[in-house]
Amino acid sequence: MRSTDPRIVLGLHRSRHERRLLIEALDLGVTALDTSTNYLGFRSHQVLAQAAGDLLPKFTVSTKVGYFPGRNGSKHSLDPVRLHTTVEQAVNDLGREPDLVFLHNPEHSLRQTASHGRDVLAQACAALDDSVAKGLCAAWGVASWDPSPLLDLVDPTASKPSVVMIRAGLLVGAGTLDAADALIKAWDLDERAVWGMSPFGSRADAPVWNRIDPRIFLRDNSRFSRVQAAFRTAYHLPRVASVAVGTDDPAHLGELVESLAGEVEGRTVDEYRKFLRDRSRDQPA
Repeated sequence: MRSTDPRIVLGLHRSRHERRLLIEALDLGVTALDTSTNYLGFRSHQVLAQAAGDLLPKFTVSTKVGYFPGRNGSKHSLDPVRLHTTVEQAVNDLGREPDLVFLHNPEHSLRQTASHGRDVLAQACAALDDSVAKGLCAAWGVASWDPSPLLDLVDPTASKPSVVMIRAGLLVGAGTLDAADALIKAWDLDERAVWGMSPFGSRADAPVWNRIDPRIFLRDNSRFSRVQAAFRTAYHLPRVASVAVGTDDPAHLGELVESLAGEVEGRTVDEYRKFLRDRSRDQPA
């Protein structure tokens, strides 16, 4: 069966939200933006609308809810009323309904809910489901940095997300990869409904990319740089259809677009995942 064509989502985490980057993205064929209520010091939506409000209709826009201003920067909450109100505010600040709203890192609060975590997660999901029903957004999803705490909390009778976004790439550990696969299965989602994020871990110019050569995962590896190979391989660790990646450099974004032409060697990816599992088992508890 043919794999879903890979897609790039321009992530605005740590971005300066510059208009020129959005124009370049459109020129490159990147037509999806991902932001969050708490990005840019909780000003992402307003700044985006001011800088490029006329461009936003040309993009599909996803955002996230779950973090709120607090004394020490931010605090996390899955309170259904707060989530619903925040989606309403996002519509006002963006000047349009988001195409997708993610429940942002629900595990952050769920670790503190003990025995009633399943109910807390179900109620938070229901709040976003209600936002869709009221026309505040077209769809909702779950973005999770660490999906492991969610596995025992999925209620098969509750509302389920249309999209899941999880970490992807060569720097993701075996446990997180396996947990992501299990969560995707629990919500019965196919590859088209799975997004990856943070494909370079911290940043594309981190020293690690000079120490390893990800081109071994590509069939025609002579055509691509190490960074391009690492990005293209991220679509297979785990299997995702889209990857959200942040940059303020149009040239870097162009390199990532070019990397989508690369073909990943599935057998090498399978061997790598086996290596990660074996190494994880061998490490002392």
